[in-house]
Amino acid sequence: MRTIIALIPAALLLSGCGAPAPRQEAAKPAANPAPRQVPAPEDRRFPADGRGEVTQTAEPLFGKPFLTGGNIARYKRGVKEFELFLIKSPNPAAPASMMFEYKTALAGPKFIAHFGGYAGKDGETDVFLFTKGSWLAGIRGLPQSEADLIARDFAARLD
Repeated sequence: MRTIIALIPAALLLSGCGAPAPRQEAAKPAANPAPRQVPAPEDRRFPADGRGEVTQTAEPLFGKPFLTGGNIARYKRGVKEFELFLIKSPNPAAPASMMFEYKTALAGPKFIAHFGGYAGKDGETDVFLFTKGSWLAGIRGLPQSEADLIARDFAARLD
């Protein structure tokens, strides 16, 4: 029994031997995220008829976290006021992903087969969305029947 008791301290001492415990590095402060860049002006891509100001913003458009910054053109034709928006992405999959996310946020989204886009309501606002290559484009403020013709002209201006 004495030998067992004598061996316990030795076993405890030996169990501490070996490789030193891994050093824990001090927590590094979080790097500041890169500032968002304001997109290039794309005025030439928006139809001129009834166009007011065109603005660029680095912030997610319309406060939608799944959208990136882009261009918004405001229009007034007669008594109707609406907006066209445009987002260019260097990643070719991003526009389709953003459109899908926006579609899921719409009330009553409807697939527009001939356009490969969607129409629905964002709150009380009618929205018509489509992609073309590296672009996500859309019209806010017009019902689908009116937005369709404008969207055709708008899409023809995108490369």
